[in-house]
Amino acid sequence: MIFGSMPNDGGHLLLTTDEKNELIALEPGADRWIKKLLGAQEFIQGKERWCLWLVDANPEALRTMPSIQARLAKVKAARLESNRVSTQKLASTPHLFGEIRQPEDGNYIIFPSVSSERRPYVPMGFISSDVISTNRNYLIPNGTLYEFGVLTSEMHMDWMRTVCGRLKSDYNYSVGVVYNTFPWPDASEAKRRHIETLAEEVLLIREDYPDKSLADLYDPDKMPAPLLAAHKALDRAVEALYRDRPFRDASERLEHLFNRYEKLIAEEQAGAPVKKTRGGK
Repeated sequence: MIFGSMPNDGGHLLLTTDEKNELIALEPGADRWIKKLLGAQEFIQGKERWCLWLVDANPEALRTMPSIQARLAKVKAARLESNRVSTQKLASTPHLFGEIRQPEDGNYIIFPSVSSERRPYVPMGFISSDVISTNRNYLIPNGTLYEFGVLTSEMHMDWMRTVCGRLKSDYNYSVGVVYNTFPWPDASEAKRRHIETLAEEVLLIREDYPDKSLADLYDPDKMPAPLLAAHKALDRAVEALYRDRPFRDASERLEHLFNRYEKLIAEEQAGAPVKKTRGGK
């Protein structure tokens, strides 16, 4: 799990829908370098935003487009005005995001870094690499529907709610504290495929509500019954990866997870090479 890409551009590589349309009208060839952009707000609230993604752009072609050149000049100026030396150095490549972590192909799992504590499930996505994510989200490049299914389950949500930090009262997810510590289950290939099928069902049901954002779909007062049922079916299947009998409630799930965590840590420490002390043998 990694952060998405950081623009660090003064806002000049980013476009509203109106700005995108205006730019294409001025520079008809620019559309090949405009991609959909997802920050946490765009992902959860369903807002449209775009960006100039010029990683593979031909410099000669860019020089024929005054509107793009004007934006790049503003990016360069914004970076040069920064007090940070590392940002000033980025002025030499104004056509690129400040930090690029975008998967080059396949799909990735997207997870907002901050989410409302009211939601029973933090909305996650399974996104094509053609869509650019900012550093306001976490990504799992080449993540599969199996990982999506486990991470969107009650088991992981209970773990996250217990160990994550908070931004005011909202969940503030992190790689080190939440993701890297989560005790994953063991699963046979058949059980992995079953989780993938149920995870895909969650995604397909979301598509039945194209006029609703993820914020609407995961509002506890508005969550559609079919979507909740699909999540509950996935929850039961993920729980079955940990033990045969269902868990009574969140406290029992957490007790099991922390016991598993302690066992995994003990196994890891037992397998670690012994550190030699000075003068030791």
